[in-house]
Amino acid sequence: MTLVDSNVLVDVISKDQTWLAWSMEQLTRCSKAGPFYVNSIVYAELAVKMDSEDDLEDALHIIGAEFLPIPKPALYLAAKVFGRYRKAGGTRSSTLPDFFIGAHAQVTGLPLLTRDVGRYRTYFPKVKLIAP
Repeated sequence: MTLVDSNVLVDVISKDQTWLAWSMEQLTRCSKAGPFYVNSIVYAELAVKMDSEDDLEDALHIIGAEFLPIPKPALYLAAKVFGRYRKAGGTRSSTLPDFFIGAHAQVTGLPLLTRDVGRYRTYFPKVKLIAP
């Protein structure tokens, strides 16, 4: 079982020339170990790229991703860690979603498949990252 960050799924949906092969290989590996999941944050980030909710649902179905709600303890952890980040001088620009995703992975004990490791390694060191 694995939680998948939106950047990996965007690679597949958009057929990104640089990352498509790596992202597909990792999703295939993850699927052999069990289901892989998107949470509400990843779902919303992917929705930006899609023309309709049906298109998004179809894409997730084809890719094989399942939806996993974020547990309340992860929401609390994300807020607390984000607060630490801000006190340390972190910027406000679109970082909060990463904290929700990282906290979700940490609280559930799921590895996280991502290409964006910086904040996850710093603020969620207990999370096993699957990354280039």
